[in-house]
Amino acid sequence: MANARPTAAAVHYRIEAPDPHQHLFHVTLTVAQPAPQQELALPVWIPGSYLVREFSKNLQNLQAHQGRQAVALQQLDKHRWLATCQPGKPLVLRYAVYACDASVRTAWLDAARGFFNATSLCLRAEGHTEQPCTIDIVAPEKIAASAQWSCATALFPLKVDRRGFGRYRADDYDTLADCPVEMGAFWSARFTAGGMPHRFVVAGAAASFDGKRLLADTRKVCEAAIRLWHGEGKPPFKNYLFMLNVVHDGYGGLEHRNSTALICARRDLPRTTAPAVGEGYTTLLGLISHEYFHAWNVKRLRPAEFTRYDYAQENYTQLLWFFEGFTSYYDDLLLRRAGLIDHASYLKLLTKTIQQVLQTPGRTLQTVAQASFDAWVKFYRQDENTPNATVSYYTKGALVALCLDLALRAEGHCTLDDVMRALWQRCAGGPMDEATLRAVLQELGGRPFDTEIDAWVHGTGELPLEALLAAHGIALQPQAPQPAQRLGLRVAEDAAVQVKTVLRGGLAERAGMAAGDEWIGIEVQGQGWRITKLDEIALYAGAETAVTALVARDRRLLRLPLALSHPPAKKGKGRKSAAQPVVADTVSLAITDAARATRWLDGL
Repeated sequence: MANARPTAAAVHYRIEAPDPHQHLFHVTLTVAQPAPQQELALPVWIPGSYLVREFSKNLQNLQAHQGRQAVALQQLDKHRWLATCQPGKPLVLRYAVYACDASVRTAWLDAARGFFNATSLCLRAEGHTEQPCTIDIVAPEKIAASAQWSCATALFPLKVDRRGFGRYRADDYDTLADCPVEMGAFWSARFTAGGMPHRFVVAGAAASFDGKRLLADTRKVCEAAIRLWHGEGKPPFKNYLFMLNVVHDGYGGLEHRNSTALICARRDLPRTTAPAVGEGYTTLLGLISHEYFHAWNVKRLRPAEFTRYDYAQENYTQLLWFFEGFTSYYDDLLLRRAGLIDHASYLKLLTKTIQQVLQTPGRTLQTVAQASFDAWVKFYRQDENTPNATVSYYTKGALVALCLDLALRAEGHCTLDDVMRALWQRCAGGPMDEATLRAVLQELGGRPFDTEIDAWVHGTGELPLEALLAAHGIALQPQAPQPAQRLGLRVAEDAAVQVKTVLRGGLAERAGMAAGDEWIGIEVQGQGWRITKLDEIALYAGAETAVTALVARDRRLLRLPLALSHPPAKKGKGRKSAAQPVVADTVSLAITDAARATRWLDGL
């Protein structure tokens, strides 16, 4: 039953689920030595997901007592309360939290599964947040399936049963907040990587799930990451836990210091009945690689602004291009180094990243450093204009990492791997700033890289992808764009073409299309045609270079004149016509020198 002898804690939580059908976690919080004016607060965001999510909206029926005496609570604002306490008596608070968000960021509870992050359930007792705390996780009692439920978390076990329910310890509130909890009748297995135990739990998988394949492939990913950071050394954690929730349709992950919470679509899992795996499984492995890499890059090596989290408000940094972008560069590259994909598959994934950036007009307006700072109001609040006004610090950050790696390799002094290891050593696996990155690049690269950082990170010019890739035996070649990109659109195609985004400078914008339009059909030489997919336009238009688009907007039918190609640039001007689109690139990557390409792709 016990892993260690329980010890008294300044703060103790008890988490119960008396009736999972209500989707309510019941929480009891005991503060052993409360202040006379004890402040309590629930975080408004969770580290790793840069949006104020107002978790207190799900908290209800908050009550406080000292012994049998009720304690008055004054609500100070949207997420803080003040309890007026008598000295020397423990303060006990009871409340419930509604848990019906299947994402990795909050909490979920029903008769099949329970999951929570402490940032959604556990009030902070101000003045005690840096002290050790304990948490009791109680198995549900009112559902038959609970007899088969287990509990998994990266928290340190003090007194738990064979299913994982019982008492855990956290060194402080930050540690508690960084260890999500999974409950249910999940699949579980273990492996060792880098000399350290790892566990993988999977909830919601179908009977065809090939757990042996997932475990073996995940181990290869972990070993590749550990080799990158430490060579033959050990990782900076004593154990690691993967928690995967499998749903009909979903994707995402959230990193923690020695665990990660993941979501994937059921169809993307490997199957015992189908030895071959598809792109969905490769995407899942890339997600696993991404979140595992974060155990080093953002959870330990992290922005100086994140030295201590402020759970009450936004925590700004301009460095997400490094911590998310560089992680995005390495996630798929590690799949190649682990032998899970071949060169062609990796280049296909890289092509997708390149095109995502090239097909985003906002890259000419917003720097990737600005995108990092604006994550709180732009990246996590996307709308139909987002591609026109912003750039992703994930994708462009990954390309900045690519360019630096290729530039360093071309000059022969070091690689980006060397830079990452040096940063880890220089910062002692802790807070870092951009100046430190610049200093390490200069020391290892043999010259300053300030010009590159200024242009690629703090500027909006194009990245020198073609030249750098060519130097490593990879040709970047232009390809004919798909219909949506040629027209400057992002759409959903079903019974009709639903316009989601009209890209700046494109043909659709010139025609007057708007997000929300339903594109019903086209007229060609006086004849009308119904369309449900954009590629049908070529069928009906033939050689015509202009058609009339039939569009429904706010129940009105509109006839919009639409050119099907941009006019050529005017001769003798030395520049593109103003009619040329800002975004017009679709590309492919091809190996032209296998030896040089292999040295990069295999990390030699």
